[in-house]
Amino acid sequence: MNFSWMAWTVPTAIFWGGIVTCLIIMCIWEYFSPGGNPRVGILRFETTRGDRLFISLLGSAFIHLAWLGFVGSGLWWALVISFVYTIGVFKTV
Repeated sequence: MNFSWMAWTVPTAIFWGGIVTCLIIMCIWEYFSPGGNPRVGILRFETTRGDRLFISLLGSAFIHLAWLGFVGSGLWWALVISFVYTIGVFKTV
C-alpha cells in the first residue's frame, strides 16, 4: 500500500503502532479483568485503567511538545521521560 499521501515516516508509523498496541493490550486486559480496577489516587477522584492510559498519553504528548519547543529534535530523551511519566501515572493516579 502506498501511504505517501499521508506523509508517513517510520517514526510516525511506530508512534501510531504503539498507540494501537496500547489500546489492544487494554482491551485484552479489560476482557480478562473487567471493571477497569477503579481507584482514588493523588488526583482525589476515581480513575480506571482507561482513564490512566488517557492521562498518560495526553501527558506524553505535552512532554514531547515541550521537548521540541525547548530542546529541539532528538526526541529519545522525551520518550524516556514519557515512559517514566506513564509508569508514575499508572502507579499513583
